[in-house]
Amino acid sequence: MVAVPALLGFSLVALGMVITPGPNMMYLVSRSICQGRNAGLISLGGVASAFIVYMFASALGITALLLAVPFAYDVLRFAGAAYLLYMAWQALRPGGRSPFQVRDLAQDSPRRLYAMGFMTNLLNPKAAMLYLSLLPQFIDPQQGSVLGQAITLGSVQIIISVTVNALIACAAGSIAGFLGTRPTWLKLQRWLMGTMLAGLALRMVLDGRK
Repeated sequence: MVAVPALLGFSLVALGMVITPGPNMMYLVSRSICQGRNAGLISLGGVASAFIVYMFASALGITALLLAVPFAYDVLRFAGAAYLLYMAWQALRPGGRSPFQVRDLAQDSPRRLYAMGFMTNLLNPKAAMLYLSLLPQFIDPQQGSVLGQAITLGSVQIIISVTVNALIACAAGSIAGFLGTRPTWLKLQRWLMGTMLAGLALRMVLDGRK
């Protein structure tokens, strides 16, 4: 069983990750605005399926292998921090885009929507970093089965991610409309997201291996 403090701590990390911009959010928002709410939710099904792949890959020992080699762990940690800084720069740079600025996307079939959502998340470095670098830090072998703890934590992350992203997909049009007519709010939203990403990257760099 996962200890309650670890479960709560990982839940907060998962929530913080899902509300920061990344490939999943940008794709789901643009898809929902361009093709409708149902298209966004079908795409979200593909995103959730990719999370399941990551969860079982992590639970079956990939993270244990990486954490057994300090050098590999540090490489992954610094690579993750560098990626977060890159996303922060994309939000903060002059002319940077908000996830709620619409990108034109072609109309696609439900099968293609699901597949594109799946591949967007499967190739998402943010998802890989979450499962390969952050999740193992909340697993305590003294609490019982490592496999069971990994699946429990992964399931919590998937529930949080699907819930938040479903709300964003359903409200994407309203949010984009609000921000699109208020440039100051759009700029503030970009700076808040960029600052949050930079802060998370700095924490990853400064935190040593637990």
